[in-house]
Amino acid sequence: MTTTTTSAVDTHCPYCALQCGMRLARTGGPDGAPVDVLERPAFPVNRGALCGKGRTAAQLLAPGARLTAPLVRDAGGLREATWEEALDRVAAGLADAGRRHGRDAAGVFGGGGLTNEKAYLLGKFARVVLRTANIDYNGRFCMSSAAAALKAAFGLDRGLPFPLADVARAKCVLLVGGNPAETMPPAVRYLRELKENGGRLIVVDPRRTRTADLADLHVQPVPGTDLALALGLLHLIIADGLLDEAFIASRTTGFEQARAAAMAHWPERVERLTGVPVPVLRDVAGQFARAATGIVLTARGAEQHSKGTDTVAAWINLCLATGKAGRPGSGFGCLTGQGNGQGGREHGQKADQLPGYRSLTDPAARAHVAAVWGVDPDTLPGPGRSAYEMLDGLGRPGEVRALLLMGSNPVVSAPNAAHVTARLRELDFLAVSDVVLSETAELADVVLPVAQWAEETGTVTNLEGRVLLREAALAPPEGVRTDLYVLHELAARLGVRRGFPEDPREVFEELRAASSGGPADYAGITYERVRAEDGVFWPCPAEDHPGTPRPFLDRFETPDGRARFAAVSHRPAAEEPDADYPLRLTTGRVLAQYQSGAQTRRVPELAQAAPAPFVELHPRLAERLGVTDGDRLTLTTRRGRATAPARITRGIRPDTVFVPFHWPGLGRANSLTNPALDPVSRMPEFKVCAVRVERAEDAR
Repeated sequence: MTTTTTSAVDTHCPYCALQCGMRLARTGGPDGAPVDVLERPAFPVNRGALCGKGRTAAQLLAPGARLTAPLVRDAGGLREATWEEALDRVAAGLADAGRRHGRDAAGVFGGGGLTNEKAYLLGKFARVVLRTANIDYNGRFCMSSAAAALKAAFGLDRGLPFPLADVARAKCVLLVGGNPAETMPPAVRYLRELKENGGRLIVVDPRRTRTADLADLHVQPVPGTDLALALGLLHLIIADGLLDEAFIASRTTGFEQARAAAMAHWPERVERLTGVPVPVLRDVAGQFARAATGIVLTARGAEQHSKGTDTVAAWINLCLATGKAGRPGSGFGCLTGQGNGQGGREHGQKADQLPGYRSLTDPAARAHVAAVWGVDPDTLPGPGRSAYEMLDGLGRPGEVRALLLMGSNPVVSAPNAAHVTARLRELDFLAVSDVVLSETAELADVVLPVAQWAEETGTVTNLEGRVLLREAALAPPEGVRTDLYVLHELAARLGVRRGFPEDPREVFEELRAASSGGPADYAGITYERVRAEDGVFWPCPAEDHPGTPRPFLDRFETPDGRARFAAVSHRPAAEEPDADYPLRLTTGRVLAQYQSGAQTRRVPELAQAAPAPFVELHPRLAERLGVTDGDRLTLTTRRGRATAPARITRGIRPDTVFVPFHWPGLGRANSLTNPALDPVSRMPEFKVCAVRVERAEDAR
């Protein structure tokens, strides 16, 4: 491996949606990493701070930590092969599925960690080369409910419609179902600054997390009842005369219907549903409504439900009713999870979407993008199946029979994971493009070893809507290629020799044209501007446009410029506890691991800090089960079982257990989770299901 430059390179972390700024410099360090990760204090989001994952990210760049040659499957298993043989096999597998079973039998599954250039070209590859409707990505498991609610309420899905720094200036922040102290630690400085500035932090979470420890008030609802909680708070704000009626009249529509729905959720009813006492409900409602400025932030705890879209809509209602939207220091925001979770959902790898956040069913959008691509709009397929629906049908007649998968590990990350693993095995052909031999790659017919974040240039869009440039600091090892090379070569083998460049800048220039005039307009963003300005906020329709850090100050992006209230009502989780499965299971992340753990589990420092899954349970439940710390527990749901040691804590509700989801094998949390889908977003219900917990030796 050789460096491409002799000086330090400014770039960004490969992990979460903060996209913390960092510098990479040459090294000969003892950890085997080819570069040192250095602080970059001038970058405004993290101001130099890095978490343990960011500090150790370069360790995976060492050849011994990752794939460095293509693998193909023969009778004896996976073996090393040349790139020519591997790519020929992938092209043949995709073409054969289309020829034998129809175009939609070839599918594509992407990832929220892919750069904007990769996500864009992957969507184009599916629709222009394969001409398949079946493309979706793992961001469906992350951001889809919030995206649907944001678009319905504001006409635009940008996770944070304000810079993260605004959080520190608000007078009250309601954080619902998020734990940034473990998922994005450098963001915690904004919560600390909020408190130092005299603001109040209210955290809503069934567990007492590290983030909840920072709160002025921690609210612990029953998992799956955040929708009822938000409705109950709106009821109290209405009843106590705390509405901002001038804002409602001038900048919103639909309040009367939302009012009627909220009034059916009186405090005592909400207490019964959520377990949150009425005095606490009144305290939260009063603090938020009376604050001069306020922000509601949701994350996966509120969103990964079969009613996630309605839940987010109810929290947006709270902001609209109190005039805390479209104003400096106030608003609703969603804490995006994956590294390019924002940009990854904007440029075409979603089942129903074209670049620039255009709708695949809009004739004008189809015409615009088809003109950029040089194809007939009528040749573009319509919307395909959402992520879980695609995975659920793999290998079946009339469904996807050959799959190209980039940057995702559904064997660990998908709900009902044992079933998804079985479906992957039923495919006629599976190709996986990844940097490591993930659990999903182990099932593949072909594995393509691709470059990592520090070995290729490309843009990402962080949780604020700030488009950033990850700069290459190294050349990839011999035997490793980029994802753009993979798409270029596959397109050529499948008969499309133009329109799939390997150069990321060339791809980005086309993305700018394809997004121009769309909701996520990148037309005015260039690599040079991003470098010079530490990122550019979209929408940015022209090169002389300053970008849009706060898009809703003058109007919302709806036809009449007004935000929409949603008339939503509480409904139970898709699966409630019963006699056979009497407890609730919830899942989440831990500080030292990231997503499916395919990369972080390979970093010694992180693996030592969090080596294995565990079951978090309350002392009262532990006493009832006769369990002490470290005892092996078996968790059983209607979908499967998992076994892990007990971790007893008073920080969780007695009716709830928690398992982190980063590990495969016997402790795989997603063997248990429920794939029940939100009817709008198609988000699975990761965050709550009915579970039975037993000592492992007593398990039925």
